Amino acid sequence: MTPRPSESSTQHLAVPAEVTPLHEAGIEVIADGGIEWHLDASFLQSNWTCIWGRGCKGILDHPAEDLGQGCCSVGAELVDDEAATTAMLAGYLDAESFQFYEAARSGGVFSDDTKSNTRVIDGACIFLNRPDFPGGAGCALHLAAEVAEESALDWKPSVCWQLPVRVQWEMQETGVEIAHLRAWQRGDWGDDGDSMAWCCTEEPEAYVGDRQVIESLAEELEEILGTTVFVEIQRRMNSVEVHGEPL
Repeated sequence: MTPRPSESSTQHLAVPAEVTPLHEAGIEVIADGGIEWHLDASFLQSNWTCIWGRGCKGILDHPAEDLGQGCCSVGAELVDDEAATTAMLAGYLDAESFQFYEAARSGGVFSDDTKSNTRVIDGACIFLNRPDFPGGAGCALHLAAEVAEESALDWKPSVCWQLPVRVQWEMQETGVEIAHLRAWQRGDWGDDGDSMAWCCTEEPEAYVGDRQVIESLAEELEEILGTTVFVEIQRRMNSVEVHGEPL
């Protein structure tokens, strides 16, 4: 599920991105070195917001707002060196802040020896504190980041903080790689998507934010796109005209 990170997602380039024409309706195209970003402007300008704990029905085959699982009903896929980072950060958690602290101590936080997924306990990720946990409901890693006054992006697996942003990579024969950035869709969950009773990016309940996605997910988008491309798409979103039409 985790998009492949590009070099521009971790490097901040000083040179301005090349501005290229719009290729299709609703898509902004920005070339940055060997990567051509195709950005779904309609989603970036929408007021989608995460409503976990405020009406989110989860990703199970039945609406399950009461479980408070959100999109954490499956273990998080880990890429690159995330397993080592996750294990290290889990070591900072204690029983007061991490509901499954003892389970993690006895059986680890990974699903198996490949360490490619976080472990699932009682139907959800081991790091998900349930609604009745005295130490606070939600991702134990996210909560710990807040206590440490650090970015949750540095604590959580990338697939967790990237949702609902989806990046698909497409290599061209010319050597240019196209990165399509859009909202996650039901099909992106694979076979599980067919049985999901609810998908937040498809439902009006989640489009209630007081800011556009380009602003509310600014930190996440800049990390994915790199500063150069992010600043350019911000400029376009804030301009009088986008795609040649008034906002």
